[in-house]
Amino acid sequence: MKNNPILYFIAVITVLINSLFSVSFAQAATITVTDKDGKPLSNVMVRQTAVDDYNLDKSDHGYPPHGKLNRVSAVNTLFTNELGQVEFSQYADKNVRIRLRAPDMEDVTSEMMGDQDASFVMKPITDVLKRAESRPANTWLAALDMGNDPDLKQHYILQCGFCHQQGSYFFRRPRPEENWQEVMNRMIGYGARIHDDAQEVLPGLLANGYKQLYENPELIPKGTNWSPILQDAEITSWPIGDSFSQMHDLLYHSNGLIYIGDNLQDRLYELNPKTGEFIVYRLKRETYDKHGGLMSARLATFPKHETFAGIHSFAESPKDGNIFITTSYQQRLVEFNPRTKEFTNHHMDNGYYPHTVRVDQQDRVWFTMALSNQIAMFDRTNKEFELFDLPARNFQEGVTVSLMGVILKLMDWGLPLANWVSIDEQSSGLPMPYGIDITPNGDIWFARLLADSIGKIDAKTKQVTVYDTPFKGPRRLRTDSKGNLWIAAFPESMIVKFDPITETYTNYPLPVYPLGSETPYSLNVDTKRDIVWVNGNTSDALYSFNIDKQEWQHFPMPKRVTFTRDVEIAPNGDVYTTNSSFPSWHIEDAQPTLIRLRPSYDLENSYELDKSYDSDVKKQADAN
Repeated sequence: MKNNPILYFIAVITVLINSLFSVSFAQAATITVTDKDGKPLSNVMVRQTAVDDYNLDKSDHGYPPHGKLNRVSAVNTLFTNELGQVEFSQYADKNVRIRLRAPDMEDVTSEMMGDQDASFVMKPITDVLKRAESRPANTWLAALDMGNDPDLKQHYILQCGFCHQQGSYFFRRPRPEENWQEVMNRMIGYGARIHDDAQEVLPGLLANGYKQLYENPELIPKGTNWSPILQDAEITSWPIGDSFSQMHDLLYHSNGLIYIGDNLQDRLYELNPKTGEFIVYRLKRETYDKHGGLMSARLATFPKHETFAGIHSFAESPKDGNIFITTSYQQRLVEFNPRTKEFTNHHMDNGYYPHTVRVDQQDRVWFTMALSNQIAMFDRTNKEFELFDLPARNFQEGVTVSLMGVILKLMDWGLPLANWVSIDEQSSGLPMPYGIDITPNGDIWFARLLADSIGKIDAKTKQVTVYDTPFKGPRRLRTDSKGNLWIAAFPESMIVKFDPITETYTNYPLPVYPLGSETPYSLNVDTKRDIVWVNGNTSDALYSFNIDKQEWQHFPMPKRVTFTRDVEIAPNGDVYTTNSSFPSWHIEDAQPTLIRLRPSYDLENSYELDKSYDSDVKKQADAN
């Protein structure tokens, strides 16, 4: 053969190709899942974690030092196909932990080498209480008896679901009424606006309700079905921060990096999803900054925090890529240059609690002021702020808002005004401007969470118009490519489309089991594909709604007690969110994470949605 160069060359190339393929196949690990009878189980969540992760320098109060390059191993999650199989190609030379999970089935966990094939058998959970415990928080919330008072239950969800799930593991144990009273008082100190009548009855209802459910776990209904669409999904998670962190909002930047804010530790994480490399930056402090900022008493009892500013929400400038950050505990807008890694603090003389932020095409920065009932605008050209006062609903609200600076000062002195002041059912005094976005024509739209209203600042005239919503709790909103607004109706388990031209609302209930049991915190619109992505922060899920096809999909997240607050979308369709419960020790393993969902391997094509899933939801609705 050597005498024939062509044949010799072909033979060598063939050997090399075979070698490459054999290495590829040898490194991939196939996990097979069956039931006890050997039948393949599809749609099973299979999570792969590297056992030995990188050693992080945590010398800065338990966190990586400012500006130092770090790396963390990604956690990979796939769902079994119709043969009951998934295939992992990561961590071939490492020891990995495999965890299997499926609704109402016992978890299976095992450790092995990353290139090792393995077969597992899953069994149903036969113990009624354990089966109920395995179900997400929304199933417990749905079953909770609030005296057959739907308005009270909505109020409870709205005011007690700000920071963490209702019905999670921490709520599933009987506890005395006085303990619930202590919990409620603490939550009011954190900012919950539970009205006076509800404060009287909730401790008793919660004590009796959870005792009944714990002693009668058969009352807990099944959760949402896991659809075959999951077989084309891929979830990657990166653990960042610790059990005292709160990974609040995030930003997918045009440079391909992800920026995440730790609200409780005043740290900005910059993570490269291609490599797992990340850098932590501490927010720039002023010499006069106080621990806890303008509301130091709010976190006085929290075990560990370094909140001086309270990093909250992000937006990228279309002009130079600089990142603008709201700081909820200061009268301040922060600018971060992702090239020089420098922070600039832009100080405000008025307004309280900078919240959600967006940047318009004129490079003006718009953000809500949650406690002073205002919308703020920062003009980068002249470096000046302009504040837009929003209308008060009644005399009490006008007085309260005007005295907000005095109220915060009194609370800072240790006076527990939050627990002393009377609160009516309308939450007068705190309408709470919350979400904000800018439609294609330049108009600025906002939502007022506790005032049941949305509003517009006209791009040309700057006139403010407010619209009452026919639903409760409009939280965050986003525009689609056509200029329609999509609004998260937090306590009503739905999203709502608002047409600014016809000024009409259209409701879209989330496809969650049991129906009406979800609390969508936020949403975002993939304007390239016309898909709305919604935080399902009570059912440990993300939801997608295809606007053109009018179809829903449900994507379960890898960990229980996944409480997410924001959604970001990459140009290729990747969806990012963060596991950001407050406190983070509520999360299944007490570890907050950045999460990336790839709904399909072929992201350039439109997502193939499972039509039978919508049919299942309609059948349940008819049955109810």
